[in-house]
Amino acid sequence: MIITKRTFIGAAAAAMLAALPISASAQGWEPRRPIDFVIMAGPGGGADQIARFIQSVAEKNDMTSRPLVPNNKGGGSGAEALLALKDARDKDHTLLVTLNSFFTTPLRQEGLGVDVQEFTPIAMMGVDPFVLWVHADSGITTFEQFVEEAKAMDGEFVMGGTGKGQEDSIVIAYLAGAYGLTLKYIPYDGGGAVAKDLAGKQIMATVNNPAEAKGFYESGDFVPLLAFSDERMESFPDVPTLKEKGHDFSYYNQRAIVGAPGMSEEAAEYYRTLFAQVYDSPEWQGYLESESLSPMPMNAEETRAYWDTQLQNHRDLLQQVDG
Repeated sequence: MIITKRTFIGAAAAAMLAALPISASAQGWEPRRPIDFVIMAGPGGGADQIARFIQSVAEKNDMTSRPLVPNNKGGGSGAEALLALKDARDKDHTLLVTLNSFFTTPLRQEGLGVDVQEFTPIAMMGVDPFVLWVHADSGITTFEQFVEEAKAMDGEFVMGGTGKGQEDSIVIAYLAGAYGLTLKYIPYDGGGAVAKDLAGKQIMATVNNPAEAKGFYESGDFVPLLAFSDERMESFPDVPTLKEKGHDFSYYNQRAIVGAPGMSEEAAEYYRTLFAQVYDSPEWQGYLESESLSPMPMNAEETRAYWDTQLQNHRDLLQQVDG
């Protein structure tokens, strides 16, 4: 199964952001209390960083009458967060910042009783590529050296990633299958913990998103070896893609805002306006560029069609991973 940038962007090609009112409150409905801003991962990872950046933009520009309150719920590969939305008592004041575990966790854990199509589409803020990283002290500077070292260690090469059966483990499993590698995999609640343990040399490699590894890369601790993107990334022009190595595979993490099932249409429209304003802000446009995210605007109807596509894509990918 191939998940490319075109798969993501193609679903949104016809979507354009509409002209926005001056403030989200112009919609009529306004939040009456702080907004529970649930994050499907632990502190420090890409979803956490994005949620807190969005919060800061909304607060700085006085975009909402009540604050967004980040609330990390990364347990069970995001199951904790999905259930928090599904069972939310105050549906109009509960939002979710998603990863691709929005698709994989319900597929993996059918007992949750979560149907993502019951959730309320709010905004797609962008998609995030994956990069293979090692510690600078490993002495590994090329992808070929990584493959050679992993094969030589014959099952003792340790990689870490966010969760089981979700984004990171899917990418690592594909890589292992493509190159005949036997790897040990350690799951974490979030990308921040993954990056921290690579920095501490508790694991040997990761496939973190650029934002999660940025600080360690800039300090010289991390070395990027391979990008799982369609083209070379502007931030890492010397890093080859897996496609350049002969494997037609790329993978991107969605960065979306989703409302609770049963959210009122008035509240949903308020939040769509709010996050469209955040998206259009100079701060968010700068974030897209600095953190190597690709834009992907789409409306609610297109989002639901996109969810259908991604559920099938990830169902096929998980079958290959478990295969």
